[in-house]
Amino acid sequence: MAGRIEDYALIGDMQTAALVCRDGTADWLCLPRFDSQAVFAGILGTDEHGFWRVGPAHPEGTEPPPADRRRYRGDTLILESEWDTPRGTVRVTDFMPPRDGAPQLVRIVEGVSGRVPVRSALRMRFSYGRIVPWVHKVDGRTVAVAGPDSVWLDTEAETHGEELTTYSDITVGPGDRVAFTLSWQPSHHRPPALPEPEAALTATEEFWRDWVDQCTYHGPYREAVIRSLITLKALTYAPTGGIVAAPTTSLPEEIGGVRNWDYRYTWLRDAAITLSSLLRTGYRDEARAWREWLLRAVAGDPENLQIMYGIAGERELGENELDWLPGYENSRPVRVGNGAAHQLQLDVYGEVTEALHLAHMTGLARSDYASLLQLRLIQYLERHWMEPDEGIWEVRGPRRHFVHSKVMAWVAVDRTIKLIESGDADGPLERWREMRDDIHRDVCEKGYDKERNTFTQSYGSRELDASLLLIPQMGFLPPDDKRVIGTIEAIQRELSTEDGFILRYPTAGEDAGVDGLAGDEGAFLACSFWMADDLAMIGRVDEARKLFERLLALRNDLGLLAEEWDPKLQRQVGNFPQAFSHVPLIDTALRLTASGAYGG
Repeated sequence: MAGRIEDYALIGDMQTAALVCRDGTADWLCLPRFDSQAVFAGILGTDEHGFWRVGPAHPEGTEPPPADRRRYRGDTLILESEWDTPRGTVRVTDFMPPRDGAPQLVRIVEGVSGRVPVRSALRMRFSYGRIVPWVHKVDGRTVAVAGPDSVWLDTEAETHGEELTTYSDITVGPGDRVAFTLSWQPSHHRPPALPEPEAALTATEEFWRDWVDQCTYHGPYREAVIRSLITLKALTYAPTGGIVAAPTTSLPEEIGGVRNWDYRYTWLRDAAITLSSLLRTGYRDEARAWREWLLRAVAGDPENLQIMYGIAGERELGENELDWLPGYENSRPVRVGNGAAHQLQLDVYGEVTEALHLAHMTGLARSDYASLLQLRLIQYLERHWMEPDEGIWEVRGPRRHFVHSKVMAWVAVDRTIKLIESGDADGPLERWREMRDDIHRDVCEKGYDKERNTFTQSYGSRELDASLLLIPQMGFLPPDDKRVIGTIEAIQRELSTEDGFILRYPTAGEDAGVDGLAGDEGAFLACSFWMADDLAMIGRVDEARKLFERLLALRNDLGLLAEEWDPKLQRQVGNFPQAFSHVPLIDTALRLTASGAYGG
């Protein structure tokens, strides 16, 4: 059985990623890309669906012991796990070298004290656990082949096959180091080059330390900010600059429920806010690469702008269910692909325009094509901003006039007006100023409940929505506006859990709610960070800091966050780790640091 979501660590090479549990089991790995089929899918099923466990040998029929300690090696993505056993202490170092050739997962076993028996158990299952590959030896190397894929295991340790699993049993003493390397290669190519695990470890450590040295944030929350930045970098697909929302699919928003989605794609919204955080902490190369990805993906065609694309800009992301997988803790269905790709979400135009505006304001070299795209986005909004849409949360119910979507349409127009006013673009300034005023008036008249002094989720509704917390952050209204303060306080009353975290919107239990789905979900972590931001903006800085630090305490021992927090089960839920959680963590840290609202 898979571990709790927060029991996992992330390692990756900026093209794909693996999740390694506290007991030394790699339960998730897609090769060669984030969105490829999984070789290890045990996290969505059982050991039968693929895993690789390296750790102290344990009696047959017993659970593998969890590591007594684990940590990332400094400011890197190199995982070190240590077990104290009756026979001594052993360390396993896991990492994926930034690619220069075949993708590799390297696991180095090191004796620390005593003499410790260690077992490597490798069960490769291609196509998300469905296909048992042909495993055989080629020139002393173990290779698993199925269709177009081959995965190669290289180690100096002896290996043997048993029950469709490749085992290796070794004993290590102080200073002993035994490496295991798994490499992917198209099955019709020559074998990948023999790995050099120790040299790869040195190079990987140098890569991450050099990258972190570029960070311009040196405030009191630096440890949390750096770990979040490393996580965001790990979720970037280096060849194209695309950024995945998370490296996993179908980790549930409700344990045992149906809210299970594939997040291994580039949402324009998530990528745009990720770009914002990277720019504000000094990472201009990533911003430039994302802007180029955006221009290629959209390809000058805002009329058919999608809310998400594949990591290389692919448009077709058809959704399917994998019925042979029982799901994480029986949360079904397991989905791959995402049917929301072709929804209408007008807020995306605002997020993309805001990201382009920020890139321009922070001195990123001007791109005439980016400016042209921005103008064409507004031309589209000019004809469509008054239409209903599916909104930021990708509802699968009827379209509505979501207030947040209208606010972000206003943001898109406002930032483009600023671009024209700066002299860096030409456009119908007066006409678009009128449009900006029209959207603003429309929202304030139709999306605001005067009796309750709060904006609402959609025109004419009484439901609230945590995305309304972005109204002051986007500059739609000033923080001291009574409507803003009333909305913040209403969300605190109606969408807050007992421990003060924020739900996205009301759900309806067994009935279908506003999102068209049955079931409930946990507190949405991004929304909880937004609340901390808003509290700081309206002067309640001590309350903001306390909420922020409670949110930091939800991170796992390695500083990682999933999408949501289940207040009943007191555990993380949703895809993991989640860019949409780590980005607002960074933003809130920057805001609180700027305000001096931190303890110590």
